Amino acid sequence: MQRVLVVDDEPSIVELVQYNLEREGFLVMVEGDGIQALARARADAPDLIVLDVMLPAMSGLDVCRSLRQFTDVPIILLTARKDEVDRVLGLELGADDYVTKPFSPRELVARIKAILRRTAKPRESQDGQVSVHGLVINAERRNVSLDGREISLTFTEFELLHIMARHPGRAFTRDELLARVWGEDFFGDARTVDVHIRHLREKLEEGTAPPRFIETVRGVGYRFRSL
Repeated sequence: MQRVLVVDDEPSIVELVQYNLEREGFLVMVEGDGIQALARARADAPDLIVLDVMLPAMSGLDVCRSLRQFTDVPIILLTARKDEVDRVLGLELGADDYVTKPFSPRELVARIKAILRRTAKPRESQDGQVSVHGLVINAERRNVSLDGREISLTFTEFELLHIMARHPGRAFTRDELLARVWGEDFFGDARTVDVHIRHLREKLEEGTAPPRFIETVRGVGYRFRSL
């Protein structure tokens, strides 16, 4: 039974989400504030976290940032429809997806299932290791190092980097990356790819021009440099 941690301080939303998830066979854990949510995530290691942005004591964005310091558990943010800044910032902090309030419980459940299918797919250990100019990607161990220093990536960031690095010089469209990494049934848009690529570049120290590893292909998408 897969476990979902729901973090929200609105009882009506918690009740709605919990009812629909339990009906689909999930084990649901509930917390009403960010501090308790972090403690619960450490103690019980949920398979996915549904996290409201507006929380007492500690915001959902701060919780997301703290979670990424010790876990790559998938995170879906619940945000207000008008707060696009929160949605983009949440993705930059490592969230995997977002749902805007008010939302359809069926849509939320569908997104949860889609993310869990994606993150549970078999590792591509047969692809071995990619090594280029100080960047080493180990698919079997799912770790990345740059110039001998380990780089901490989320599941989504690793998938993006691994897919592109295995095909240096090939241009991937945003839609193709969405389909390959997030799955054909993903509900989001191409901006999600842009945010994750930007975050990935920051971790790979892509502060120079031209970029060391990931190039933007104007009008198309992205490619891993053929070095």
